[in-house]
Amino acid sequence: MAHSIAALLAQVALPDSDTPRLDAELLLAHVLGKPRSYLLTWPEREPNAEQLARFEALLARRRQGEPVAYLLGEQGFWSLALQVSADTLIPRPDTERLVEVALERGPTGPARVLDLGTGTGAIALALASERPDWQVTGVDRMPGAVTLAQANRSRLGLDNVRFMQSDWFSALAGQHFELIVSNPPYIAADDPHLQQGDVRFEPASALVSGADGLDDLRQIIEVAPECLNPGGWLLLEHGWQQAEAVCALLEQRGFSQVQAWRDLGGQLRVSGGCWGE
Repeated sequence: MAHSIAALLAQVALPDSDTPRLDAELLLAHVLGKPRSYLLTWPEREPNAEQLARFEALLARRRQGEPVAYLLGEQGFWSLALQVSADTLIPRPDTERLVEVALERGPTGPARVLDLGTGTGAIALALASERPDWQVTGVDRMPGAVTLAQANRSRLGLDNVRFMQSDWFSALAGQHFELIVSNPPYIAADDPHLQQGDVRFEPASALVSGADGLDDLRQIIEVAPECLNPGGWLLLEHGWQQAEAVCALLEQRGFSQVQAWRDLGGQLRVSGGCWGE
């Protein structure tokens, strides 16, 4: 029985996905080793038996809820294509807002920049790619995440960023930065969303932060001034309902110019403050 690209895509059923057609196209293009545009250009082409089997296997995993990014082993972020794995959170478009704010608030010239909880290295690599004169350090507690971030750095050929293992600031004694950014865990332990969608497959250590979701944010805000030079900024991504609490923590710690920034959906997604000015 013939299975053209058009026929395969027409009969795919992914009832629990919000984007079933996109998911199917991405998985089929991956199996074929072609861009998605190939599927539209050559809809009459027929994958071979091995490709069909691989496609069906990936669809079965997707029906179980496994994220497309893990199935592909790759996720786009900013202007970069990043390898991903189950060791790290999947980079999300919302986090690009943190990159934008960092580029706005960071120094215009050379600077030392720290990305806490770097995961795939997405934030650090995006900043390094946009600011060649910045020296960016990305740290993560998980060895697998550090290995993955280093692999992404090598693939992208960015020599102004380094990655190292550190539990937040633990391995950074005596180092100072002009800018610190972080997308830390910020979901409450009993949040029902943890049992839904892609996050079921992502590491809980990258998602959950105590009873109210603020434990890691509290720790970062408390310790960050020890590693910030005067006039340096601390910028934090957080949940859409946490801006008021995070801004209050920043003000209590002594940060100035405390403010929050909205994402493309209009939610207050990033908060930050300036130290020592």
